[in-house]
Amino acid sequence: MLAVAILAAGKGTRMKSDIPKVLQPLAGKTLLERVISTAKVLNPDRQLVIVGYGKELVQESITEPGIEFVEQLQQLGTGHAIQQLLVPLKEFEGELVVLTGDTPLLRAETLQNLVQAHQERQASATVLTALLPDPKGYGRVFCDGQNRIECIIEHRDCTNAQRQNRRVSAGVYCFNWQMLAEALPKLTTNNDQQEYYLTEVFNYLPLVYALDIPDYEESLGINDRKQLSHAYDVLQNRLRQKWMEEGVTMLCPESITLEDDVVLAPNVVLEPQTHLRGKTYVGANSRIGPNTLIENSRIGSDCGVNYSVVVDSSIGNSCRIGPFAHLRGQSMVGDQCRIGNFVELKNAKTGDRTNAAHLSYLGDVTLGSRVNIGAGTLTANYDGFQKHQTIIQDRTKTGCHSVFIAPVTIGMNCNIAAGTIVDQNVPDNSLVIGRVRPEIKQNYYDDEGKKQK
Repeated sequence: MLAVAILAAGKGTRMKSDIPKVLQPLAGKTLLERVISTAKVLNPDRQLVIVGYGKELVQESITEPGIEFVEQLQQLGTGHAIQQLLVPLKEFEGELVVLTGDTPLLRAETLQNLVQAHQERQASATVLTALLPDPKGYGRVFCDGQNRIECIIEHRDCTNAQRQNRRVSAGVYCFNWQMLAEALPKLTTNNDQQEYYLTEVFNYLPLVYALDIPDYEESLGINDRKQLSHAYDVLQNRLRQKWMEEGVTMLCPESITLEDDVVLAPNVVLEPQTHLRGKTYVGANSRIGPNTLIENSRIGSDCGVNYSVVVDSSIGNSCRIGPFAHLRGQSMVGDQCRIGNFVELKNAKTGDRTNAAHLSYLGDVTLGSRVNIGAGTLTANYDGFQKHQTIIQDRTKTGCHSVFIAPVTIGMNCNIAAGTIVDQNVPDNSLVIGRVRPEIKQNYYDDEGKKQK
């Protein structure tokens, strides 16, 4: 059997935040969510999260089923945290993987390799280690030719020769739980911090091995905002490389940001300053950007979206969006549509081949197919108490500066004259004119622009 324990009890003082460190966001997920997601690949029989500071916030943040919470009332070190498992895992037999909630860069295959190597060697403990380019300040892990750990020496206690060793612990372990359970009560606080260090158990375990990570950046923990920013860069580089290998073109990739749940079809082009977030899909041959944000939305094939914001919406195939369009609130755009300059859709649905080319607000509206929205068309959807629907059916055209006072339904094949205010239903095949004839007062001003008496 296999159990996973994640250390998530600390405050993270250097983050300068009231939010527990493990709940700091990183590319759309918290640090802890990323660690839990990575650990899922092991299919553990037990998943335990050790909580302390802000425990209610941490518990509320986790929606993954099957998570057990273990409280560490006082944060007295990593060894003390794992000692809290002695009761909940009293009857457990098997391996225990120990992770920290602030190491979000670990890859799933790295954890799989850790458990496999541990089991093949029948080790009492296996330590994930990394060869840092600059290990200054880190304790060094010394091994024999078989990668069996001989000792761990703190940086300040190393000789100059020992400091040439770049191998350090990543703070990730796989233990034989029965052996670990016997060793945990032996921990002492004979150190500068007067804390119970988990690494002291290696003094009481017979076979402790190291497993080096090929990519040392996987081992990096997050203790402050600078490290959080660096982790973001690492994740972005991984995602950009992944999608470029899948056939996506990125122009100026360092300016493009992505999140884990984004899916991109082949031959997508992402222009500079494109930002894709949440559960977003972009279809084949679409061109996104420059300067575009798309979040939790679906973009069809052969589309162009530039200088625009699309949130919680879907766009069909062969559409042109922008520049400076804003789609939100579960808007749904059909195929071969144009949503153009300074057009906002909110909870709007359009049929195929419908155009709103410029300067319009269309909220709580359903448009049929081949509808043409003139510049400056508005739906007055809010009466001060609730929102109302406007329905404009197939092949209807609205003139410039039309206003629809919802709730209202316009039939098929209608023409709404420019400047018309529509506050009642309109039958099919109608021309609607609602202008007020202007009154012209001649010689109202003198030649200097002053009102004449």
